[in-house]
Order: sequence, then C-alpha cells, then structure tokens
Amino acid sequence: MAVINRIAEFHEEIKGWRRDLHAHPETAFEELRTSDFVAEKLAEFGIEVHRGLATTGVVGVLDGQSNKSGRAIGLRADMDALHIHELNDFDHRSTNEGKMHACGHDGHTAMLLGAAKYLAETRNFDGRITFIFQPAEENEGGGRVMVEEGLFDKFPVEAVYGLHNMPGREAGTVGLRAGPAMASFDIFEIVITGKGAHAAMPHLGVDPVVTGAQMVTTLQTIVSRRSDPIDPVVLSVTQFHAGDTWNVIPETAVIRGTVRAFRKESQDQIEEDIARIAEAVCTAQGATMTLRYERRYPALVNSDAETDIAAAVAAKVVGQENVEIGAEQLMGSEDFAYMLQEKPGCYIWLGNGTEGGPGGCSVHNPHYDFNDEVAVVGASYWATLAESTLPKAG
Repeated sequence: MAVINRIAEFHEEIKGWRRDLHAHPETAFEELRTSDFVAEKLAEFGIEVHRGLATTGVVGVLDGQSNKSGRAIGLRADMDALHIHELNDFDHRSTNEGKMHACGHDGHTAMLLGAAKYLAETRNFDGRITFIFQPAEENEGGGRVMVEEGLFDKFPVEAVYGLHNMPGREAGTVGLRAGPAMASFDIFEIVITGKGAHAAMPHLGVDPVVTGAQMVTTLQTIVSRRSDPIDPVVLSVTQFHAGDTWNVIPETAVIRGTVRAFRKESQDQIEEDIARIAEAVCTAQGATMTLRYERRYPALVNSDAETDIAAAVAAKVVGQENVEIGAEQLMGSEDFAYMLQEKPGCYIWLGNGTEGGPGGCSVHNPHYDFNDEVAVVGASYWATLAESTLPKAG
C-alpha cells in the first residue's frame, strides 16, 4: 500500500481522535460535543470553519497553494451514532448509555480530519476543498437537510465524494461501482382498526391481530409475485404491535416496515401494492386501516466520471489488485444520495476487516468497533483524491 508517509506519522493521533469520538457518541442532530471537537480540530489546522447547517453540521474550507483554477470539490464524513447499548468492554467503549458508534462514523470523521490536517500542512493542490462533516445520517436525513439549507449554494463544488467502512471486506481494500450502488430507503406504517372483545368470545369482535398476521404474509407476495425477479427489491416487516394482556382481543394493531429498491418505478409500484393489499385484507376481515408511507432516502447513484477518478485514486493508495470495480450493489441506504442528486460524485466502500478479525463484526451490532488500522488508508485516500483532482499547474 502507498499510504502517505506524513499521515502514517500521525496515525496514533488519528486513532486517539477516533477513540475519543467512540467513547462519546451522539445521535441525530444532537452531535454537540462531536461538532465542537471537529470544529476545534479544523481551526487548529488553520482551516476556515463554518457551523450551523443542519443544526450540528460543520464545514471546513481550505484553499490550496494557489486557487487559479477556481475549482472545488467536497469531501464528506458522517458524525452521528446509533441508539444501541454497547456490549464491548474495551477502554474506549461508549460513556453515553444507550448510544453507540456502531456504524463507524467515528472512524469516518477521524479519517477526514486526518486528511484535513495533512492537506492544511501541505496545500499541495490548486483550488478549494470543502470538508463536509454531516450530522444525522442514521434515519433522519441530515444530508438532505444540509442540501436544503444551502450547502452547495454557500460552498460551491464541482463534485462531492464519500466513503463508508465495510466489515466483511478485507481491511484496506476498496470496492465501488458506477450507477446505482445503494438502495432507496422507504418506511411504512399500517394501523389496523378492528373491534375489541373478550378473548373467550372472538365472534363478538373483529380481530386486528389475525388481520395483521394475514396482512404480513400477503405483503410478502409483492416481492415474490409482483416485482421483476431481476430488479432488486426488499420489503421487510420489522414491527408488529398489538394488545396489552392475555384475555383481550385489542381494538388496534400496528405494522411497520421498510422497503428498499433501486428504481423509482419500483418504489411507486410497491407503495401502490401495499395500499391495495392492506385495504383488501382489512375489508375481507371487517376491519379498517390507515397507511403512512414515507420515502426517506433515494437510491445512491455514483456518476461515471467521478467513479473512474475514485477508482484510479484508490489504486494509487491500496494497489490496483485491491480495488474492486463493479462491486456488488447493497440494499442498505445512505443519505449521501441527496448530495449526489445535486452534484456528481462517488461513494466508495473501504474494507474494515473480515469475520473473526479486527473490524470484521457487522455494523449496527452492539459488539462492533471501527478498525483503527484502516484509518491511515482512508485518510490517505482522501488526501490523494484532493491532490489528484485539483493538481497544481506545472
């Protein structure tokens, strides 16, 4: 690997930042300590700091040794944690009960800070780099909010780039693909209203539990029988709430779930099918229903030219043999998709380690921890991307 020597020299510093962030996780739009930490580091590096977008977002602006080209790119890291009770016992485990960096955003933030430190020291580029530290990636769409509040109006860029650590991929290797790379993220909630009754006299009521059970089963036919088998789609029911005691048929039941797809046409069809099935099942059982369907994140689509740039840069850092171009699409979602709707760019996956080794535990798991050994690789990728995309003249 051709990591940048200067970044390798302060690898321990990056690790210290990362572990400090891991020990103090904060969730969506509440990343107060985290944003203070980021802003203070950027200021220490001599980078211009802007705050307030999406409440806790931080943006750093750095000009190169020259800015004759007038060009600019954006580099983005997410900062938020999850509502998970951490089950690790190492020294840097979460000190905020019920909150945990279980997806590696602590590592993402530390890697971009590492690149910012190096680039502020060298300024070996012509143009401007915008460092985007985004809150609320998990479920709440902080990327969308930053865009809506004028991120690219206030900080114009020609392209924007992101990355995510990837457990299960060999540490320090890179995967990426042009076009749709990660699925959209939709949610639905169906409230079924029946008629409550004594559990010993079910004939006097309309059972929303039985209605809901039938509905859950029937919803699965949307993917198996309504969707094109070669069009990746997932519909998962993740919650079923009903009743409070053993001998009462409740009045209502609530079903919640998520839908993932790569094409808007698929989203449209699934939303229509959910409504049709839910209404039909309830009508057959004598119940009624209301449906709430929300489109949270669009599909993440990498642009061709920027994916080629990212692949070439990754090859410089980790070696061509360690870059998988055309990596498999993921049904997971990312609100970086909103930034890619506004600007061309590319989102890559950086290997965090394989199962059984450091960093191999799945994300969103209470035992997960970011692999500090890949931090210098990610920071080197960011720095090399900046220098390669904005080369100095002559």
